[in-house]
Amino acid sequence: MAVKLEMLRVFRVVAEQGHLTGAASVLGRTPSAVSMMLAQLEDHIGAPLFETDRKNRLTPLGQLVLEESSRATDAFARSVDAIGRHAMSTAGTVRIAAVPSATVTLLPGIITAYRRLRPEVRLEISDVDSAAVRRRVMLDEADIGILSAAVGEPADGEVILEDDLGILCRSAGPIDARLAEGMECQWDLLRLEPLIANPLCQLVDNPCIAALLAACNLEARNTTALMSFVRNGLGATILPSSAILDQPEGLAFHAPKDPQTRRQLRKMRRDQSHFSPAVSAFWSALRAVD
Repeated sequence: MAVKLEMLRVFRVVAEQGHLTGAASVLGRTPSAVSMMLAQLEDHIGAPLFETDRKNRLTPLGQLVLEESSRATDAFARSVDAIGRHAMSTAGTVRIAAVPSATVTLLPGIITAYRRLRPEVRLEISDVDSAAVRRRVMLDEADIGILSAAVGEPADGEVILEDDLGILCRSAGPIDARLAEGMECQWDLLRLEPLIANPLCQLVDNPCIAALLAACNLEARNTTALMSFVRNGLGATILPSSAILDQPEGLAFHAPKDPQTRRQLRKMRRDQSHFSPAVSAFWSALRAVD
């Protein structure tokens, strides 16, 4: 029979009490049950742990076993206590996988409000595309996912934001200049500059976008990087209106109507998962944005 933690706990209590009756009272067991467990421990070790049957004096080996038993049972008690504190409190970690546009526009305000209420919670943010968001949530590599989907497209999760997709280009660049001349805003304007591809381009149902993507030789996923590339004259791209609310210097945003393309941000999680209070609180904080 292998030595079990309960054997060590019983032995420790008997050694500290100095007799079976007192130990049995502390343990909530009968003296015979305590004596049997001590006998099993001594049989496994192969040597006596007490000098006498009264259990009031340890052998040298018994003293060593007492030290190790105390160390083992104390460590177990600390672990159980830590698990209990984590389960009952809001402390812990929340793992969030989000598309870049959500990371830039939606999460800063949510995180600011969340930290005021739960400053002790660790937040881990992964900046990935929608396919990776789904994969990480399904594989339990993220507690909460935030992904992009076209309006009307079957998609997982709950809608928390909806806005227009449009062309992001340089101020006074070829696209912006043509619109200033009175040209109608259409997706075909993207032919005037190299297209910088990103996953949101796939949401636009227009033949010219498919052709431009086939010929594209520059792609980025991070919203900040896309803005930098456009600002530095590397081309134009497609982003949601919420990503450029502050109208960054040197950039212009135009939303074509052929067709008007709306993008949704959706939050998702594994329905069968058990969520800590910290995760549940962050999920609730991701409310629909007006």
